[in-house]
Amino acid sequence: MKKNILSSLLLLIPFIIFSQSNLRGMIMDKNNPKDNLGVEGASVHWLNTNISAITNEKGWFSIPYKPEYKKLIVNFVGYKTDTILVSNSSEIHHFLTLESELDGVVVKSKKKSIFRSSLTTVNMFTVNSEELLKAACCNLAESFETNPSIDVSFSDALTGTKQIQMLGLTSPYLLITQENIPSIRGASQVYGMTFTPGTWVESIQITKGAGSVVNGYESISGQINAELVKPFSDNTFFLNAYSSLNGRLELNTHFNKKVSDKWHTGLYVHGNYRGEKFDNNNDGFLDNPLANQINLMNRWQFTDAEKGWVSFINLRFLNDEKQTGQLNFSPKSDKGTTNAWGSEIDTRRFDASAKLGYVFPEIPFQSLGFQMAYSNHQQNSYFGLKVYDIQHESVYSNLIFNSIIGDTRNKFKSGISFTYDKFDELVNINNYDRKENSFGTFFEYAFDNLNNFSFTAGLRVDTNNLLGTFVTPRFHLRYVPWENSVLRASFGRGKRSANIFAENQQLFASSRQIKIDDVGGNIYGLNPEIAWNYGVSLMQKFNLFDKKGDVTLDFYQTDFKNQVIVDWENPQEISFYNLNGKSVANSFQVELNYNIAPFFNIRTAYKYFDISTDYKSGNLQKPIQPKNRFFANLSYETHKEEGEEKQWKFDVTFNSIGKQRLPNTTVNPIQYKLPEYSEAYQMLNSQITRVFSNKFEVYAGAENITNVKQETPILASNDPFGSNFDSTIVYSPIFGRAMYVGLRFKIK
Repeated sequence: MKKNILSSLLLLIPFIIFSQSNLRGMIMDKNNPKDNLGVEGASVHWLNTNISAITNEKGWFSIPYKPEYKKLIVNFVGYKTDTILVSNSSEIHHFLTLESELDGVVVKSKKKSIFRSSLTTVNMFTVNSEELLKAACCNLAESFETNPSIDVSFSDALTGTKQIQMLGLTSPYLLITQENIPSIRGASQVYGMTFTPGTWVESIQITKGAGSVVNGYESISGQINAELVKPFSDNTFFLNAYSSLNGRLELNTHFNKKVSDKWHTGLYVHGNYRGEKFDNNNDGFLDNPLANQINLMNRWQFTDAEKGWVSFINLRFLNDEKQTGQLNFSPKSDKGTTNAWGSEIDTRRFDASAKLGYVFPEIPFQSLGFQMAYSNHQQNSYFGLKVYDIQHESVYSNLIFNSIIGDTRNKFKSGISFTYDKFDELVNINNYDRKENSFGTFFEYAFDNLNNFSFTAGLRVDTNNLLGTFVTPRFHLRYVPWENSVLRASFGRGKRSANIFAENQQLFASSRQIKIDDVGGNIYGLNPEIAWNYGVSLMQKFNLFDKKGDVTLDFYQTDFKNQVIVDWENPQEISFYNLNGKSVANSFQVELNYNIAPFFNIRTAYKYFDISTDYKSGNLQKPIQPKNRFFANLSYETHKEEGEEKQWKFDVTFNSIGKQRLPNTTVNPIQYKLPEYSEAYQMLNSQITRVFSNKFEVYAGAENITNVKQETPILASNDPFGSNFDSTIVYSPIFGRAMYVGLRFKIK
C-alpha cells in the first residue's frame, strides 16, 4: 500500500523543462564595503507578480526572469526598500541602506534567536548562538534547555550524562550531524553530545520527522545538525570561563587568524574539570562523576568566491576521563575488587573531516559538493566488576550534485555515498566484532511554485553487507492555505543497526544480567530496526496589540515495523529481542511564541506523548517517559540607545514534567520496590547576563532552582555487589540546585 502511495506521489513530479532564464544577483550591506558581506534572508520579488526569492547565507539569489519584468523590489527588515530597474538578465550587485541613514529615524531590529522559516518545505527551525547563550550551555547535550522541541533528561544515576529525546524517542533514532556529516553514532551515542563544546557551535538546525535522503537512511524521528563557528567570521580571540557550585570548571578559547586572502584558520581549545566529591542524598555514591576532559580542534577554511570554491578541513582530538561510584572508591586499590564499587570511563577520539564545494560561475544554481570524514573512537571502561570496552573506526563519504530542471522552481540533488564501520566490543568476557559497509545512491527533487506550494520527494537505494539492499523514500509537502499560515506534511522510512551495548551503557551500572534473544540476525543475532514516520504541522503567524507572534501545532507518529526492544520489566535482567507485535510513538505539540513588549518575549509549549510497545509481558507504555510536559521560557533585554554597549539580559525557563511509568520492581524485596508511577515535578532555571561592552560580559545562573531531587536514585546502594543493585531508574534530577558564574571576552 505504502509503495503504491509513494509511486503515485513520484508520478506527480512535474519534470517539465521551462523556457525562462534566470537573473542572479548579490545583496550586500552598504556599511560593510570592506568585506562585501552578503545579507542573508533578504527578499526580492518582481513588481506586481508572485515571483520571489530569498538570499542565501552569502547574499546570493536567483530568480526567474522574463523581458517584461522591469522592476525588482528588495526588502529586508531595518533597511530601505529598494526598487532596481532591470533591462536584461545580467548579474547585479546591490547595496542596502539602513533606514536610520535616511531621515534620522533609528530602526531597531533584532534577529530571532530561534527562527522557523515559512518558506522551507521541511519542518525545520534554526537555533542561533544568541539562544545558546541563554543557558550554561557547556556542551551540545546542554544546548537544548531553552528549546521546547527537545527533551533533556539523565540516563543514569552515576555518570550525570544528559540524554536528549525528540518526538518521545531517544537520540539513537535521531540523525545527529555536524555540518551535515554524521557525527554522534555507534560508540559515541551516549557520551558524544558532551564532546562538542557549546562555544564551538554557531547554530543548530532541528528537523522534525523524516529527514532528507541526502544525509543517509538512518534518521527515523528527525535530524539535529550543528554548524560550527567559522574561522572567517569568528572572533580573532574568544575566551569563555565557567564555574559551578557542583565543582565543575570549564575553559574555552578560540584563536582565529587570516593566513592569506583565501585561507583562514582557527584553533579551538576546550577543557573541563570536576575534582570535588558530592553526595547530597547521602547514599554513599557520587552525585556527579569526577571528570577531566581536553578537547582540541584545528579548523581551516578556504574561500575563492570569484572561482566558486569553498572548503573546510577539521582535525580534532579528545581525551575524556570519568570516575564515579562510591565516595571511598580508589581505582588504585579497589578496581576489580569488592572493597568498594566504582567505575572509570576513559575515551580517546580522533576525528578528521573535509568538505569541498564548487559553484559553477556561469551557472550559479548548479553546484558540486564532496564530504569526507574519518573517526577513531576508543573507550575503555568498567562498572564495578563488569567490563565494557569498545573501539569504533568509521569512514564516511558523500558526493552531491545540485542543479535545476528548466528554472529554479524545479531543483534536484543527486549523488552517491559510502560508509564503513568497524566495531570491536568486549562485554565482560564476550567479544562482539563486526564490519559494516554501505554503498548508496540518491535522488531528491524539489518543486516550488514561488508562492504557496512546494514539495520535496527523495529516494535512495543502499546496499549494506549486513542489512541487505533496500529502498528509503522520503516526502515533504508545504502549502499556504491562507495568509500568514503554513501547513506541512511528511512521511519517510528509516533503517538502522541497533548498537545495543553502546546505546545502553547504563545497564552495566546494575546487577541486571544481560539476555539477548538470538534470532539469527547479523547484528548481535538481532534484525535491523525499521520504522515509518508520518507528520503534519500547522504554523499560524498573528499580530495581537501590534505585537507579533505565532502558534504551531505538530503531530507525528513513528510506526516501527521492527524494533530491538530493550526490556527492563524484570529487575534481575535486561533483555534485548526483536519486536513481535506493535510499537508506535505518537507525539503532539502546541507551541506559542509572542513578543509581549519590545525586547520581551515568551515561548510556551505543551507536549503529549503516547508511546506503547508490545513487550513479552504485554503492551506497555514506554518506561521513564512522561505523557505530559509543559514548557515556558521568558526572555528580556534592556534597551540600548544608539552607540551604547552596556546591557542586561534576563532569561527564565520553566518545565513541568508529568508522572512517568516506572519499570516493574514488584518482585524485589519490599525495601527496593518502587511505585508504579513517579510523581510529577516542576523545574525552574534562570540566567542573568551583564554586557559591559561588545568585548566583555559576565553571566550568573541557577539550574533546578526548585531543588527537585529523586529520593532513591540508586536501588540497594548499601549493597552494590548484591542482586538488587540498580542505578538505571532515573526519572528526575539527582544533584538538586546548582549555581554557576562565568565570563566571556572577545576581540573581533
